[in-house]
Amino acid sequence: MSDTSLARRHRVVVIGSGFGGLFATKALKRTDVDVTLIDRTTHHLFQPLLYQVATGILSEGEIAPATRLVLEDQQNASVLIGGVEKIDVADRTVTSTHRGRTTVTEYDSLVVSAGARQSYFGNDHFAEHAPGMKTIDDALELRGRILGAFESAEVSTDPAERARLLTFVVVGAGPTGVEMAGEIAQLAHRTLAGAYRTIDPRDARIILLDAAPTVLPPFDDKLRRAAADTLEDLGVEIQLGAMVTDVDDDGLTVRDQDGERRIEAACKIWSAGVAASPLGRQLAEQTGADTDRAGRVLVEPDLTLPGHSNVFVVGDMMNRDGLPGVAQVAIQGGRYAAQLIAAEVRAHRKGRDKPERAPFRYTDKGSMAMISRFHAVAKVGRLQLTGLLAWLLWLLIHLVYIVGFKSRLATAISWTWSFLGRTRGHLAVTEQQVVARTAINRLDAWEDSRAVPEAATASAR
Repeated sequence: MSDTSLARRHRVVVIGSGFGGLFATKALKRTDVDVTLIDRTTHHLFQPLLYQVATGILSEGEIAPATRLVLEDQQNASVLIGGVEKIDVADRTVTSTHRGRTTVTEYDSLVVSAGARQSYFGNDHFAEHAPGMKTIDDALELRGRILGAFESAEVSTDPAERARLLTFVVVGAGPTGVEMAGEIAQLAHRTLAGAYRTIDPRDARIILLDAAPTVLPPFDDKLRRAAADTLEDLGVEIQLGAMVTDVDDDGLTVRDQDGERRIEAACKIWSAGVAASPLGRQLAEQTGADTDRAGRVLVEPDLTLPGHSNVFVVGDMMNRDGLPGVAQVAIQGGRYAAQLIAAEVRAHRKGRDKPERAPFRYTDKGSMAMISRFHAVAKVGRLQLTGLLAWLLWLLIHLVYIVGFKSRLATAISWTWSFLGRTRGHLAVTEQQVVARTAINRLDAWEDSRAVPEAATASAR
């Protein structure tokens, strides 16, 4: 160890401001280190509640507090906005860019928690017509598409077109898809009922579709049946064993045991799969680690990479013992990495050998999904709950893990307003929310097409 490294504080770089990254950063608050948290967004996102932003129950501010304000009182932490383009584990640097400006950040310890993206299983062109649900932009776009479909149906005079506009298809019957389908049904049957003059929102057709043979595959059979029964009571059509083969602006094509068929639907929502950040594959190539089909890195028992005990991978990017990609895995993984870093920094400062690392042990605190107002399913240990009790437990657990007292209070008020009454306080939409993503993608493609000839010309010179 050089004199310079002994004089300066240990540098920790955390990539990602989601559950794993934020909780790792906060866990280092009282440790003698300098923490730099890098993320392309300015906020910490409570992703499990995005569907409530998309259906007007919550505002984006209630589930996405500004990261700088969350860490305002943590003097050893700083926030750097930028998308991470490169991690060099040999040089111990992270390269990020923000609006054309490139920053190279050095580290002694690295915690990578860059999360996951929506996966279309090799059919990325589906995304143009069936947005996923991974970002605030996704949720606001979906809110615009859902409410915009009702508005378009109100002015349509063609029965077939009106039926298409009032058909909503949710692809993926996991917790996100189930919760989304249930809330669209509640929106149509309770909140919007009576608000239109030429249509009845209760005529909306909500389809929950999945190639799997059951809803909520990770749950036990009792809870799966309870969820399916509640959805059907809400009027949701559950179509299982159905694989999407094509998606366009007017609808989607589905293949099941009876062959291919067409569903005409204006609003399609994709929640069928996830893929880890591309940074996972980049790390694997440099360290010899393996990745699974979703791009997640197979980590060592201490959540590090082979031969690089100072590089931790946590959250949705990490594959260890088949752990699920849920918030609790990320939270516990982030805290675990922080604890190891803190223990080793303290040992180094005292001139002691590094303490032996105990392997990461995940404590399963249960799984749950809210189906609709007053209805949820939950498994906590051996206890299986359905109905009102599970719904109250769902509310409590999610409220606890929202970051910041103000956000918790605002969320509790919005829930009270929405669930005890009929209205929802966040139904404002703009055309920009609906078209911005596609417009930006087309602009990026146009700029890339211009850059290629310019690069070729410069090379020829």
